[in-house]
Amino acid sequence: MFTFFLLFALQTPMRELHDVAYGPDASQRFDVYAPPNARNAPMIVMVHGGGWRIGDKSFQRMWRNKVAHWVPKGFVVIVPNYRMLPAANPMEQARDVARAIATAEEKAAAWGGDRSRVVLMGHSAGAHLIALVTTSQQLAPELRGATWRGAILLDSAALDVVQLMRQPHYRLYDDAFGADPAFWKAVSPYHALTKREPPLLAVCSTPRPDSCTQAAGFVAKATSLGMQASVLKENLSHEQINETLGAASDYTTAVDRFIDNVMR
Repeated sequence: MFTFFLLFALQTPMRELHDVAYGPDASQRFDVYAPPNARNAPMIVMVHGGGWRIGDKSFQRMWRNKVAHWVPKGFVVIVPNYRMLPAANPMEQARDVARAIATAEEKAAAWGGDRSRVVLMGHSAGAHLIALVTTSQQLAPELRGATWRGAILLDSAALDVVQLMRQPHYRLYDDAFGADPAFWKAVSPYHALTKREPPLLAVCSTPRPDSCTQAAGFVAKATSLGMQASVLKENLSHEQINETLGAASDYTTAVDRFIDNVMR
């Protein structure tokens, strides 16, 4: 059942629904935050990061500012969990995210959402998973026909996994992607890009040059294929790129502009 509560200091009524199942595993659950009288509301699916190994939808710092900003604007915000390393590799995690998106769209009417007006968003490892869901034809069975208007990638340095793994990198990438070049390519959004993808915004932290380099390369290939894609560089830390989004700033305004454009 939905419950009502007052949204932080804004005193904005909101409905919450927790632990909606999209699969049999205990990690295959998502939470919903919706306006109390939503009807045909646009939806944002926000996927957390954590190096493909940690993270949880219960971490309020990940979604608090986003919910406080977009729910009063009439959006439904959906925050999924997914299976983690070592139980599930990044491709299986992307399959979970695809299943979560499909289930959220199928159930959208229950909380007043419009399944035809969805934006995907993810941070760090979650941005990689959103990018992979957006580009990889391998995930079509799990998506079950789900569609979305655009994707927002928040500071991923793993968009071209093949390039990443062939240069000096952090150990966490070895843990996630292993040593098989065929697997690197299979889970590389850059290598799966085609002309069919919806508009895309890649946000990157300028203090992390690897992130902005990956974002620029991904967007360059996307635009060469005829996609609408752009890079948004922000002088914020990796954590701030995620946690401050939704707070009043030029950064939030730029993301709002992207969302408004794709929702037209």
